[in-house]
Amino acid sequence: MSANILTPAAVLVLWSLVMLFWMAGTRLPAARKMGVDISQATGGRGSDLDPALPPQVAWKSHNYAHLMEQPTIFYATIAIIAIAGAGTDGLNVALAWGYALIRIVHSIWQATVNKVQTRFLLFLASTLCLIVLAVRALLATL
Repeated sequence: MSANILTPAAVLVLWSLVMLFWMAGTRLPAARKMGVDISQATGGRGSDLDPALPPQVAWKSHNYAHLMEQPTIFYATIAIIAIAGAGTDGLNVALAWGYALIRIVHSIWQATVNKVQTRFLLFLASTLCLIVLAVRALLATL
């Protein structure tokens, strides 16, 4: 099995961890400023704080949540392609890189500027890459 197709997935996994630390690095200080002592907190979820946080802080947690949603389909699709032996196909590798890199740009955009129209276009572009990859994964298994 070639690792070519797995590299963009591994990059997106590492990017997701970068977003996790970026989120924590902004959310925890903001929570402290609000008087939240996490050592005394019980129950609840981090997202419960979002309405009280400055938008620029909440945007990072929103993006981290997004990285736990649709990319799971990407990871499964990449695994199917790799297992089916289509991981060296140039178009599959290019689409996988396209998906991963667009999602990284989407993260940076959402975490900093967060203009919805551009964010939606980035999401749409990455989704189109994923749709083509999913169809090609199915074809590789037939």
